[in-house]
Amino acid sequence: MNSSQIPHFDYIFTGTGLASLMTVYKMILSGKFSNKLILLLDRDSKKINDRTWCFWEKEESVWNSIVSKEWDSALFANEDFKRDLDLKPYSYNKINGIDFYNFVFEELFKHSNITFLNEKVTDINELETHVFVGTEENRFTCNYLFNSIYTKAFAERQNKYPVLQQHFVGWFVKTKEEVFNREEVTFMDFSVEQKGNTRFMYVLPTSKTEALVEYTLFSEKLLPKEEYENEIQIYLRKFGVSQYQILEKEEGSIPMTCYPFWEKNTKRVLNIGTAGGWTKASTGYTFKSSDKKSSDLVEFIQNKDFQMKDFHKKSKFWFYDLLLLDILYRHNELGSSIFSSLFKKGNPELIFKFLDEETSFFEDVKVILKCPKLLFIKALFRVIFRLN
Repeated sequence: MNSSQIPHFDYIFTGTGLASLMTVYKMILSGKFSNKLILLLDRDSKKINDRTWCFWEKEESVWNSIVSKEWDSALFANEDFKRDLDLKPYSYNKINGIDFYNFVFEELFKHSNITFLNEKVTDINELETHVFVGTEENRFTCNYLFNSIYTKAFAERQNKYPVLQQHFVGWFVKTKEEVFNREEVTFMDFSVEQKGNTRFMYVLPTSKTEALVEYTLFSEKLLPKEEYENEIQIYLRKFGVSQYQILEKEEGSIPMTCYPFWEKNTKRVLNIGTAGGWTKASTGYTFKSSDKKSSDLVEFIQNKDFQMKDFHKKSKFWFYDLLLLDILYRHNELGSSIFSSLFKKGNPELIFKFLDEETSFFEDVKVILKCPKLLFIKALFRVIFRLN
């Protein structure tokens, strides 16, 4: 196939995860890209329920119709105390992966200028006037490429920025006994044995007998799968569950790092999603951050003079996240005490606003002062020295 026969697109998205699908969907909603040819490439056909996304929200969004469950109350607990958090004016929302995929693809398939191919990307080569993309089956070119295929080596082959993982195994269970409070999500339960790490249980109840029960760690190394599942069994027994059925399982590992992925952006290639540092580094939350950044990206590329390298802007919240990750990387056993100090007496509305990166500096200080001060002062000096 010579170069004139290679299909050419205005935009190609390599990987069709959350960030890519959100961005293309919002390109459609904008009505500004109907004359642009767009190609999405992914080896995954996105036809199974492979994950669950949760986020807190005050106002309705374009995703409201696929929210499968929402809660106005959350439980935070450790081995010493429990606190019921009134989330209002926020609600904590759950979206199943398959519902999101179906919702977005139903709209995408209505537009003849958008093509999705279930193919594995093998090669990306940026040239002066275009980008060449190869798959196992085909070859393509484009004016601009948005890449969401995560290359973990970028973050792991350096020591300037700590790299942790939010890793987890979850069971969707149906129990014989009515043990769950369907009106309250268990946001973090640190009462489980910490074993030198930051470990907690996360429970999303959909009825008195059904819930997603997830064993989660913020730490550097993953565990053998049986260890996660053994802890889920122990936790269910603590609930008083004697008989249960596992309806589905999910597992994942989300990088938690302030590594500047955006420095890999070039004239024609922009990294997005986890590959672009869109994941909230201090929590591993992805949905809300991607929702905001995808909207910003669609607006950004409508400017005819846009430069891909100019898209990312570093904020004060990047620095706050870096301080926390520096502490957890050095002293992973302190996670429970740090999060407990924040949630024991802190205002839930202000905490969620802070985690959404929407607080003023004065509000930042109110949140940060709830945390162990000496730990963060030491981290501040370490990080400043390292960055300089």
